[in-house]
Amino acid sequence: MSATPSPLSAAGTGAEDPAPAPARPHTRGEPAATVAPLAGFTVAVTAARRADELAAMLRRKGAEVVCAPALRIVPLSDDQRLAAASRELIRRPADVVVATTGIGFRGWVEACETWGTAEPLLAAMHNSRLLARGPKAKGAIRAAGLTEEWSPPSESSAEVLDYLLATGVEGLRVAVQLHGEPLPDFCAALRLAGAEVVEVPVYRWTLPDDVAALDRLIEDITGGGVDAVTFTSAPAAAGLLDRAEAVGMRAPLVRALTRDALAMCVGPVTARPLMAYDVPTVWPGRARIGALVKRLAEELPGRFPSLPVAGHRLRLRGHAALVDGTVRPVSPALMRVLRELARRPGQVRDRADLLASLGGDADAHAVETAVARLRTALGDPKIIQTVVKRGYRLALDSGDCLPEGD
Repeated sequence: MSATPSPLSAAGTGAEDPAPAPARPHTRGEPAATVAPLAGFTVAVTAARRADELAAMLRRKGAEVVCAPALRIVPLSDDQRLAAASRELIRRPADVVVATTGIGFRGWVEACETWGTAEPLLAAMHNSRLLARGPKAKGAIRAAGLTEEWSPPSESSAEVLDYLLATGVEGLRVAVQLHGEPLPDFCAALRLAGAEVVEVPVYRWTLPDDVAALDRLIEDITGGGVDAVTFTSAPAAAGLLDRAEAVGMRAPLVRALTRDALAMCVGPVTARPLMAYDVPTVWPGRARIGALVKRLAEELPGRFPSLPVAGHRLRLRGHAALVDGTVRPVSPALMRVLRELARRPGQVRDRADLLASLGGDADAHAVETAVARLRTALGDPKIIQTVVKRGYRLALDSGDCLPEGD
């Protein structure tokens, strides 16, 4: 995975490095020290709404967090498309109203209050069948003094659609409250079944007013400085891709999200813009940010195997290594060398391979310097063995060594 500069990652990069804490040999089978599951990883937050809450959850799990909103929410009271749709539903009430999100339905009513149309809109809805996609939408309907007809236990738009098609919509006027993005398949299926569909764009997304943070995030992801990128809405995923396209970086961004940084989404709908570019995505069983953080804390560390080396347990992370459960910060350059050694643990890696990992400006002496600093950073020089006239290798414990050439 990728490495990133951080306040911690200065350790192990030069002669001024502080002396490492004495390493305690780890006995096979002995429980490792407890460490925060995301310690040593850098995680990006692209959300505009609840970004602080998500960032706080990630930090409690030990992550370093980079926040760069990939979108901006257009204030509801400024959205004339919503005002026009609301007036149309007052003039010709819907037979069925589908509420997809709690915040969206509440925001719709609040925006209408600023225009003086909330009371007639709610009066029109009293004669409509109201469907709620989930418990938050159900709560918003009831808070408005209305009562829902039905809500699926799965919180799935697909299940709401199945319910509508099963009960029949031919000749009915159906209002669908959108939740930040169009629902083309949902609305198209209703129209094919004979319904007149009114799409209610409760809130819209645009690029942030200041795109500097988003541009820096794109550079960090493509440069290997981010280990995971979180997405809590499809517009955020689309916004990141669109901005990368605008600055000529979409191909490198897609490549980085495919090979290095984990794309962690809140659900499959959020993942769709990424999946259109074949970016591998992961999401939790429930579309909640708490569930997202929990799944990320399980998924990201699990991508790095635990290696038995020189009597220790070694596990690589984004900008740190865990040695017997202790976080050892490692600079980006040294992490590239360590990853090269860990790609084939126990096998000798010649100096040319390690020199290539340091970049084009490095000279032959840089390998010896990097290995010396890496040994200091890891806390035990025996973790990396010198093989005279051949190169270096991780000192895989006896019985775990791989045959040369495997």
